[in-house]
Amino acid sequence: MPLSSESASPASLLTSSIGSDGGAPGHRGAPLALYAVTIFFSAFLLFEIEPIIAKIVLPWFGGSAAVWTTCLLFFQTVLLAGYLYAHVAMRRLAPRTQVFMHIGLLAASILTLPVIPGAAWKPLGNEDPSWRILGLLAVTLGLPYLLLSATTPMLQAWYARTHENATPYRLFALSNAGSMLALVSYPVLVEPVFSTGHQAWTWSAAYLGFVLLCGSVAWLARTGRAPINDVEAADDSPPGWGLQLTWVSFAACGSTMLLAVTNHLTQNVASIPFLWILPLTLYLLSFILCFEGRGWYHRPTFLKLAAVALGSMAYAMGEDFQNPPLSLLIGVFAGGLFVCTMVCHGELARLKPSHGHLTSFYLMISIGGALGGVLVGLVAPHFFSGYFELPIAMVWCAVMIVLAVRPGRSGIDHRLFAKIVWIGSIGCALALATCLGYEIHQFRTGSLLLVRNFYGALRVNDEGDGVEEAKIRKLTHGTINHGEEFLDAGRHMQPTTYYGYKTGIGLAIQEAQVRLGLRVGVIGLGTGTIAAYGRPGDTFRFYDINPLVIDIARSQFRFVPESKAKIDIVLGDARLSLEREPPQNYDILAVDAFSSDSIPVHLLTREAFGLYFRHLQPGGVLAVHVSNKHLDLAPVVENAANSLGRRSALIDTEDDDDNAVFGATWVLISTRESLFQYPFIRRAATPVKRIPGLRMWTDDYSNLFQILK
Repeated sequence: MPLSSESASPASLLTSSIGSDGGAPGHRGAPLALYAVTIFFSAFLLFEIEPIIAKIVLPWFGGSAAVWTTCLLFFQTVLLAGYLYAHVAMRRLAPRTQVFMHIGLLAASILTLPVIPGAAWKPLGNEDPSWRILGLLAVTLGLPYLLLSATTPMLQAWYARTHENATPYRLFALSNAGSMLALVSYPVLVEPVFSTGHQAWTWSAAYLGFVLLCGSVAWLARTGRAPINDVEAADDSPPGWGLQLTWVSFAACGSTMLLAVTNHLTQNVASIPFLWILPLTLYLLSFILCFEGRGWYHRPTFLKLAAVALGSMAYAMGEDFQNPPLSLLIGVFAGGLFVCTMVCHGELARLKPSHGHLTSFYLMISIGGALGGVLVGLVAPHFFSGYFELPIAMVWCAVMIVLAVRPGRSGIDHRLFAKIVWIGSIGCALALATCLGYEIHQFRTGSLLLVRNFYGALRVNDEGDGVEEAKIRKLTHGTINHGEEFLDAGRHMQPTTYYGYKTGIGLAIQEAQVRLGLRVGVIGLGTGTIAAYGRPGDTFRFYDINPLVIDIARSQFRFVPESKAKIDIVLGDARLSLEREPPQNYDILAVDAFSSDSIPVHLLTREAFGLYFRHLQPGGVLAVHVSNKHLDLAPVVENAANSLGRRSALIDTEDDDDNAVFGATWVLISTRESLFQYPFIRRAATPVKRIPGLRMWTDDYSNLFQILK
């Protein structure tokens, strides 16, 4: 995302800019203050709508972390289109034509408001989510986002044309300030207070104000000189293709790092705006610091820090770095991202052309940003069998550093020392590539099956070097175990992991088995372990959004194929499927739909719980799996249960290594008193620890900050 060449506070920028050229002779068109306010406002709206629209559509696609990555792909691609539109308009169209066309597009964009997606875009369960999300965003937000993207370069050009001796670059810095304010304010001021519906309507109203501001600036800028031509305006020769490809490469490397780190964090923690915004904010901050012009990018320091950052991230992805604290996980990868993008954008700043070629320069940066989005958002899920884009981006960053410090380009005067630095950087890059390549090779060769799609990466492998009875087959999603099965024929139908006989779900099923012909619904299939409890005459109905999970449960594990119960599997988001179905009259409904440690928030809202009880018999049991390393979900579940007049019990169990059972936390909810008097449940139940001030989660509101452990 191309940013400024200078940065400061909005007030100081505006004051200093007006003082320097606000009253310059030859002034025509809008005053500087109007340009400044419009550019600042457009940048704020541009970055504020990103988490708003992503959070609205997130529940429709299973809460997958890939939703945000796909949204970023859209944002970067349309940003490129906006810069291209501004670049071509400034070079090819007469001033009056530019103005009337832009005012017409602004007026047309009003017809797309409010920016609330239509329900028709909700998926049916059998389509490619990536293309559906891109289509949804294009129809809902495409034209307003394109015009907001084009505002800063277009208004800068108009300002330069209508104000003689103008220095418009501070307007880029003002744009950066607006972008940063939007990103920082959303998780702190907007998300915790306003529902997503209010956010979308407020943004739409604010966009109307922007249309009036921008239209006014355009009308006042309708007179001026001929269209700007970069080549004609410059005294030097235009940049060659080699230099332009270097610009694209550094920009694409930084963009790929941004998306790959965001993927890594959101799929292992939670797909929430905070973890979307933090990497994007650091990425944006690196642009600001590198182009600010005061020497924030100290090359020797950041090249050394990059070596440390890349090494730290490589170690953190290894098997020796398992189950770290949340703060450490975020710190290593967010810090590594910031250092790497500082290098990428610092090198871009060193290679920036003269002012006459700035439009082309920012266009190349936009192309690089969009290319990174395509690589991570489209290419990786369809062509990689695992989450390999982060190792690839890290090696790419190391290679770009090698190219930057090669003799003749490093800026080091002493030739021998320059060669030593270059050889050392090559050695570090080769070591990093070898280390990460070995990790990927070991990961692949140790897998029976390794597949990936939009919803994540799945791995099946066998473990156990001891006695035959202890060997297991395991399914992992990202880094989280999603089910195990004993390979021994005498134990393969024994419930394991989070579903052992003494766990909350195990006790609930055993309590209900005094009745024949149980109907059990399960949101989240995994390996299908719960099917091991099935008896002749029982019906177990599983809901899962990921077709790969269904294929694996049927072909790689035996819980589903060999269950004695009748097994039904419904493909699609569980909540959308339940909304379409008539009441199923389940005796038990288990909610266990986790992608790594990332939680689908839309399955834990009050509206979702109301839907669950519509499908339960009177006195039926809702069992919610809330095991999570980083988030305390039990109070959220209890809030929803209390709001619906239901009683709840927390069942927290310990590991049982001999039976491959993990410590698990389940919340059982029902109106039936006999459930809570069942001896094993009564003895195991513990009260839920309340969180003061915890607000009810709804489809329009959720806040994960309050439940961080």
